[in-house]
Formats: sequence, C-alpha cells, structure tokens
Amino acid sequence: MIVILNRTGMLSFLFGLLCLCALIIAQSDDGKRYICRAVTISGAASCPVTLLPDLSFGGQEEELRNTVMQLRETILQQKDTISKQLGTINELTTKLSLCASATNDRKYGKGASWGKDKQNTMGDVPTDPNDSIDSLGKTMQGLKERLENLEQQQMRANLSGTSFPSELRDLLQRRLGELEKQLLKKVSNLEQEKSQLSNATVAYRLKTESTLNALVERISELEKGGGDFKSPEQFKLSLPQRTNYLYGRITKTLPEMYAFTLCMWIKSSASPGVGTPFSYGVPGQANEIVLIEWGNNPIELLINDKVAQLPLEVRDGKWHHICISWTTRDGQWEAYQDGERLGTGDNLAAWHPIKPGGVIILGQEQDVVGGRFDAGQAFVGELSQVNIWDRVLKPVEIQSIANCSSYLAGNVISWLSSNVEVFGRGAFKRPLEICQERLPNI
Repeated sequence: MIVILNRTGMLSFLFGLLCLCALIIAQSDDGKRYICRAVTISGAASCPVTLLPDLSFGGQEEELRNTVMQLRETILQQKDTISKQLGTINELTTKLSLCASATNDRKYGKGASWGKDKQNTMGDVPTDPNDSIDSLGKTMQGLKERLENLEQQQMRANLSGTSFPSELRDLLQRRLGELEKQLLKKVSNLEQEKSQLSNATVAYRLKTESTLNALVERISELEKGGGDFKSPEQFKLSLPQRTNYLYGRITKTLPEMYAFTLCMWIKSSASPGVGTPFSYGVPGQANEIVLIEWGNNPIELLINDKVAQLPLEVRDGKWHHICISWTTRDGQWEAYQDGERLGTGDNLAAWHPIKPGGVIILGQEQDVVGGRFDAGQAFVGELSQVNIWDRVLKPVEIQSIANCSSYLAGNVISWLSSNVEVFGRGAFKRPLEICQERLPNI
C-alpha cells in the first residue's frame, strides 16, 4: 500500500511539473495553448492524460534548464545596458546643470573675470570667449559620439536578441536635444558678449585718445606761453558789427557723437536778437547744430534742422555762462545759464547721431557748409571759452565752471588760441581773464 501511494505521489508530481513547463514555454504548432493539471490515475475520462515515458522527461528538463539560463543571461544583459544608459543620462543631466549654473553666474556677475590665471568653476568651460566656444564645440561633439556608440550598442543588442527599451532611447535623445540647444544658445551669448566687449574697447580707446590729444594740445600751448595771453584759454573773440564777413572759425571738426555738451561765455547787448554765436554744418545738412537768437524770438537750438526753444536771456550786456547738453536717446536736452538749469525737453532729433567732418563757425549761420552767411543772423558781441564734450556734463561740473571754481577744457573741442581763426576786418582776439572781468556783474 505504501509503495502504491508513493508511485501515485510521484506521478502527480511529474504531471504538475509538466504543466508548469507548458505554462512557461510550451505552444503547439497550430497556435493554441493548453493548460495541464495533475489528476489521479483513475481520473475522469473527460480529461484523458497520456503519460510520457520516463526516458523523455530528462531531455525536456535539460531543454527547460537551457531556456531558463538563456532568459537569465538576457535579463542580466538588459540590466547592465540599462545601468550604463542611466549613468550616461545622469552625467548629461549634471553637465546641463553645470551649463545652467555657469550661465547664471555670468548673468549676475559671479566669476566673470576674463583673466588668464582665473578659472571658471564650471570646470570644462574656460572663461575666455574663444576658448569657451571651442570647448563647447568639443563637448557637443563628444556627446554626439556617445549617442552613436549607444546606437551601435543597440544594433549589437538587436543582433544578439536583446531588446533596447524604446522609452529610454527617446528620453536620452530628448535630453541630448535639450543639451544641444543649451550649448548653441550659450555659444550665441558668448559671441554677443565678445562683440560687445570689442565695441566697448574701441569706444574707450577712442575716448581716451581724444582726451589725451586735448591734453597734449593744452600742454603744448602752455609751453609756448599762449602768445600774448597769460594762459591759452584766457582770450575772447570780439565781433563788434552785424555783417556777413566778421566771424571766427574753429580749425578742428567734430567726430560722430551720440551726445554732447556745448558751453561758452557770452556777452552781448544786440537788439533785436544776439544772432548766431555758434553753428556747425556738415555736407547735406548746414544746420546740424545751431545756436541762434534772431528778431524777438527766444534763443533756439537746432539739431539736424529740428528746433527747441531755450529759456535763456543774455542780451543785458553782461557776461553769462551758458551750457547746452543733448543726447540722441529720446532727443533729451538741458539748458543752463550761470550754473543753473533753466529748462529741459525731449524729442529733439531723437536717435539722430551728430555727423562728423563738418565746419564750426562762431558768429555766423551757415546756409552752405562754411559759407553763404546772412548779415541779419550774424552775432554781435564777445565769446570766450567755447568748449565741446562728447558726453552730457554733470550739473556739478557745469556749476564749477560757471562760478569760476575750476576750468574744464572740452575733450572734443577746447578753447585754445591756436584752434580759433579770425576773419574780417574788425574782428579780433584779445586777452581776457573772464572771472576778473565778470566780478562787477555779480
């Protein structure tokens, strides 16, 4: 009885094992699947079971073992591939974060030194713009090579029967695309910064050269002794009659300017109107910069033939210091008299740059460049210390000049005897100590 039960248990175990194998890998040729279950030897006829010989069980067990081993190797290969890809994604994510961090640091002024002996904290992006572009290009090329290697691994995996997860591949491609966009944007920003730095350097160099040239001229005049004058700027230009042939001419011209300040000492009692103390004409535009008072109209400032009326009064026969500042940004202007700001305005030739290469005439309004003067618009009176800067002077600077606490020569046009030519019989240059002469007027 015990032997019979053991054999019955053994057969039940074999049937169960065969059904398990069928559930895992078995499939008939006609595409149908069968489910096996263990039954007793004397089971119902409705579920007949054909017992397999004991000799075939060993071959099936060996085949099952091989299949399980192959599946295990495939799973291990996929796990190893996924681990490598996750490592690559983490590395790319870290690289993208470093790029973003470096961009933010540059934006807020952190670590923005361009010195050769200072390194950016990003590590693989040098601080020099040219090196940054080359390094970013190499980084992007390296990432593309990694992507190609991953694609080759995918092909090898397909040939070996290992499937590459499509979701992981799509994620990796999206990350690479985003990183490439970030790199291209950073390259563009670096190119713009390089261009701006170059422009700023050129502008600063030109401004420095202009200032140095003005200083050299003043030193030269001081060394010469200023002729009959105590110092090169201590003289006045007198134009005593309203004619079309008395005037002074500045031997220098103006550069292209986007802002300027024009200051002068002026004395006149002419009526009606003092005339045109200053005019600057260029080819194609004789009224590029004009300061004029004619008839009973107030003093007017013309820039590119656009007009603004100034609240200045200088027809009392006394010395007055006037300054006019202007900037192309929104055409903003300011008018000062004797150190006090009396008027402001905007929309005067907005965004128009002052053209270079023109002619500066003192005492006449130009209908063509350098000539065709109208006696009715001529200036009658005296001028001194006519200076021009290529920037808007600060109020404190203008006040210090007006109250004689300091003298500031123009960095574009400075008032020097050698810079002023006199034309017409009756016009002349005479020594003048402006601050001493105006004392009775205070």
